Amino acid sequence: MALRRSQPGSPPEGGATAGAERMTTAGGGAPVASTQEVLRRLELNVNRRLDGILHGEYRGLVPGHGSEPGETRIYAPGDDTRRIDWNVTARMQTPHIREAVADRELEAWLCVDLSPSLDFGTHTWEKRDLALATAAGIGFLSARSGNRVGAVLNLGSELAVVPAKQGRRHLQAILGRIQTAPRATRGDVGLGETLDRLGRVARRRGLAAIISDFLDPIDSWRQPLATVGLRHQVLAAEVLDPREVDLPPLGYVELTDPETGRTREVHVTKAVQARFAEAAIEQRAGIGAAIRSTGADHMVVRTDGDWLLELVRFVAKRRHRAANLGAARVAP
Repeated sequence: MALRRSQPGSPPEGGATAGAERMTTAGGGAPVASTQEVLRRLELNVNRRLDGILHGEYRGLVPGHGSEPGETRIYAPGDDTRRIDWNVTARMQTPHIREAVADRELEAWLCVDLSPSLDFGTHTWEKRDLALATAAGIGFLSARSGNRVGAVLNLGSELAVVPAKQGRRHLQAILGRIQTAPRATRGDVGLGETLDRLGRVARRRGLAAIISDFLDPIDSWRQPLATVGLRHQVLAAEVLDPREVDLPPLGYVELTDPETGRTREVHVTKAVQARFAEAAIEQRAGIGAAIRSTGADHMVVRTDGDWLLELVRFVAKRRHRAANLGAARVAP
């Protein structure tokens, strides 16, 4: 049974409806009436719930090395050998590493998949709505420190590029573009091609956040994702709906591939349900392994979960791990 980009032909159970007027809020509340209201509520939710973990030393969303030279220290196993300061090493006769100071003005890119497979949802909202919310969370986190934010949008039949600029109004314009993007009828542009474009336009080192369901064949996007990771810190946010991993025994149902328009009638019995779950677990494990093999950070957000809580946990965990790694490296 094909698992790629299949959805029931009937309307989703409790899913978010199409269009800006029917976009649900971040908390899954009643529908709102305008794009500006949606974005305002998203911003309030992000700022209110993330303020508590953003105090202290300046760091990016995904902590990493800056570009400004800082202090030196003795080389420790696991350090990047490209950061060895050979002048200090020659003087001290012991390998030394030159630390880097984090830039205060970085560049973040949002690579958002809005292909037809994202027009699906069976719980609080559709996957494309969750992609918007995730982009908003990452964007507000990146922009609040004065960082520039740009975007590459996969609109299904074409790619749209928004140059990186500073400012809240610019970020709001990007998010408004994501929300009001028309629904594509076919997926002519793949994730691999989208990542190739991202690699060409995002020339300055920074953060690249890839928001997609990653349902394209893995071989088509793994190498482009690894290439983006050579220059940027990469966060891969996998958007998932519960019906993509657990199909209930519905009886006869017509499944539609939104990327190609192909339909197939399937009798969903308990045996089919079990095979579907097994194949879905294998598929998701393969996607996760492929993402991690490129060196990217992997985060999963679900339409039936709290996306903002997942983002909070991810940021807190990343920063805690970075702090512990730094303390371990300077310990005598």
